[in-house]
Amino acid sequence: MNPDDEIVYDTTPRLIRVFKSGRVERYLCTDATPASVDPATGVSSKDVLISPETGVSARLYVPRLREGDRPEQKLPVLVYFHGGGFCLGSAFIPLFHNYLNSLVAQAHVVAVSADYRLAPEHPVPTAHDDSWTVLRWVAGHAGGGGPAAEAWLAERADFERVFLAGESAGANIAHHMAMRAGIGGLPCGVRIRGVALIHPYFLGSDRVESAEIYPAATENLETLWRTMCPSSSGLDDPMINPVAEAAPSLAGLGCGRALVCVGGEDALRDRGRAYYRRLKESGWEGEATLFEAEGKAHTFHLFETDCEESIAQHRAVCSFLNL
Repeated sequence: MNPDDEIVYDTTPRLIRVFKSGRVERYLCTDATPASVDPATGVSSKDVLISPETGVSARLYVPRLREGDRPEQKLPVLVYFHGGGFCLGSAFIPLFHNYLNSLVAQAHVVAVSADYRLAPEHPVPTAHDDSWTVLRWVAGHAGGGGPAAEAWLAERADFERVFLAGESAGANIAHHMAMRAGIGGLPCGVRIRGVALIHPYFLGSDRVESAEIYPAATENLETLWRTMCPSSSGLDDPMINPVAEAAPSLAGLGCGRALVCVGGEDALRDRGRAYYRRLKESGWEGEATLFEAEGKAHTFHLFETDCEESIAQHRAVCSFLNL
């Protein structure tokens, strides 16, 4: 076998395959769906290129007016980061596009779904750096946004109510965005009101009970991390373990509220629980809430949209975005 054809990362079922040569084959989450007016919810979406140099872009969403709404009425702003292990998906695929349509309609918010560059071609922390670019771009609209301002943000967004959210790897990114905002601030003095972490992709060298729910999945997630962040110091790198000894104190989380959602049958369940506990114990002055969907696996809500637990989690996230 040609050494360059050696496989360094693969999944079962096959989602992505990474070769020693650097070649990457993706088998899932590659087909985009166009921005549109969603016939089921009336939510409108459009795409915007934020950084021509890097290709970083986003999909924007606005809900239709409710009865009694004024066109100039300001709405909460949600900056959303999709999951996919830092290596799959985009803001434009049906899985996340449909979820954002539903979330925007029910929560009645303006949303910006960040599209970041993927590992391993662009190793972590590229995804975080690109997401920071998107977040700063959003915050810049609080000052009008200049001649290139997006009207949906400049005219409809309430920058006193800015939220971050994401699922899995996107939740990891949302955490780090809130930490960066707490340390360095955002343009125009924008502050993050809250962050919702849905089934966050956090790891650690200590063994936890939920890691044994699906041992193969746990091993895969650990290998995935090392592959997508080859410069990582390991499973206790603060990028993947925010409660590690070397990680910055969670007391610096740059928001006033946090919602952590976990699945009862998720191999990452106890990592989310530990984050919630450590946040409450850190001296952080905000309010934290834990939501657990009993008997449900990782990111179940994206695939089981109509089940009782998905509806309850969706309601919890929407309520969080309106407080």
